[in-house]
Amino acid sequence: MNKINERQLEINGVSKEELYESIIESLLFVSGEPLKLKQISAILECSIKQTQEILEDMIIKYSKNFRGIKLININDSYQLVTKNENSEYVRKLLKTNTRQALSQAALETLAIISYKQPITRIDVDEIRGVKSDRAILTLQEKKLIQECGRLDVPGRPILYETTDEFLRNFNLGNIEELPPMEEILDDVAVEKEE
Repeated sequence: MNKINERQLEINGVSKEELYESIIESLLFVSGEPLKLKQISAILECSIKQTQEILEDMIIKYSKNFRGIKLININDSYQLVTKNENSEYVRKLLKTNTRQALSQAALETLAIISYKQPITRIDVDEIRGVKSDRAILTLQEKKLIQECGRLDVPGRPILYETTDEFLRNFNLGNIEELPPMEEILDDVAVEKEE
C-alpha cells in the first residue's frame, strides 16, 4: 500500500481500497481521457497488480449498480464513459447526433480493416472490388481508423488500423475480442438462406 494518511482513513471511516477507488474515480473524471494502468499506479504509489485489481473491482461495481456511467478498459487504459442506454439523453443535452450511421461502403471498409489490419487502401479496394477513398476518409474523420505506418514496398502505401475509439464504439476491450471471421460468415450464410 502507498503512503495514505492513516488519520485520513480514520476520519472518513473508509478502507484503503475505498479511498483508492475514490481517488481513481476523481482522476478519471478530471482527465476525461483514458489513463494508462501504469500512470494510475504511479499516482497512487501502488503496485500495478494492486491497482489493476482495484480497477477490475470498480468495473464490476459500476456494472452492478444502476448508474449512468461505466468504467471501461481498452488496451490497459481506463476511462469513465456514459452508458449506451443513456446516449439519447446525452445527445439531447449536446444537441448533436454523434453516432450518425455509417454508409454500407464505410461499414464494409471498417470490417475489412478491423480483421486485416494493418492494411493498405489498395488491399481494401481489391477485397471490396471498388475504390474505398471516401469510406477511409469518413472512418478517419470519425476517428475509427488511423494511419499506422507505411508498407515497405515501392510507393510506400499507407497502412491503416482501428483505433481505441473503434473499440469504445463497438464495446470491445481489445481487437482480439472481435468475433472470429468464420462465425460471421456462418451468420451471413444463414441469413441468405432465410
